[in-house]
Amino acid sequence: MPMNWSGTPVNDSGQLLAELAHSTARVLAAVAALDDTAVRAPSTLAGWSRAQVITHLTGAAEAYLRLLALARTGVEPAPRVDAATSADVVRQEAARPAAELVAGLRDRLERLADATAAMPAERWDTLVTALAGWRHPAWFTLYRCWRELETHHVDLDVGYRPVDWPEAYVAWALPETLAALTARAFPLARVTAVDLGRGWTVAETGPVVSGEGHALLGWLSGRLDGAALTSDAPLPQPPTWPQPPFPGWN
Repeated sequence: MPMNWSGTPVNDSGQLLAELAHSTARVLAAVAALDDTAVRAPSTLAGWSRAQVITHLTGAAEAYLRLLALARTGVEPAPRVDAATSADVVRQEAARPAAELVAGLRDRLERLADATAAMPAERWDTLVTALAGWRHPAWFTLYRCWRELETHHVDLDVGYRPVDWPEAYVAWALPETLAALTARAFPLARVTAVDLGRGWTVAETGPVVSGEGHALLGWLSGRLDGAALTSDAPLPQPPTWPQPPFPGWN
């Protein structure tokens, strides 16, 4: 299975699948500990309860299952719904009891693991289209799922923070995010992840920013305010995250 278009440290399928399995297990353990009262509590996402975050994760896994089925068979397995319909489904499905929410998420993630294992090697390079309209190879679906799990685990507000993100995840997601921002001329002159020993030039002008990798990624993804970063000028407001990958496959 070809992997990792950006050349960052997660560069083989075995490591990626192991990291994805660990992320899945952590999220499932976290949501399984929530009762009906706890799932109704607010998440860190404005206007969203924990139940809505869980339902969103379930829907994302369902979307990834659809993309892998399309890559495997060449046939769209079901009609796609638009973003507005998806948001309505999240609101409606989030009203279910905690046990049902957890069972639904577990089912989709287990099915996704099975679909990954069953994918013919020659089909991983098949291009599929995200709901937002940009295209990517089927294998990038697994990276999207990894990002979804790690990010929304933080959003659940159950004690998992950006500092808890695995180093391998940060080492992939931070360069991937910065590549997308560079393509869109986001005003950062230089970014340095001091703990990773890596730096990136993003734009010709803007602040010079440094900090630990998880703090940089947390800020760029809207999960931290940037207070832990060092900058020679006020930090710009990051755009909606995530951005379509660069260079992309359109």
